[in-house]
Amino acid sequence: MKRFVEGVERTQSTMFPALLDEYVAEDNSVRVIDAFSDTLDLKALGFEGAVPVEMGRPSYHPAVMLKI
Repeated sequence: MKRFVEGVERTQSTMFPALLDEYVAEDNSVRVIDAFSDTLDLKALGFEGAVPVEMGRPSYHPAVMLKI
């Protein structure tokens, strides 16, 4: 197991579009879920991790996990 996170080779091209929005149509219902979850006060709803800790590796934001 390595001690550090390794990055991707800089010269490697990707086969995916630069933006995820290119995959999702404007009238897709997932955009409603995205907009709604952005308006929620996750700290008031009791989500742990809504306020990040000072130490350790950064975690995923609870709003991102809720959207998934």
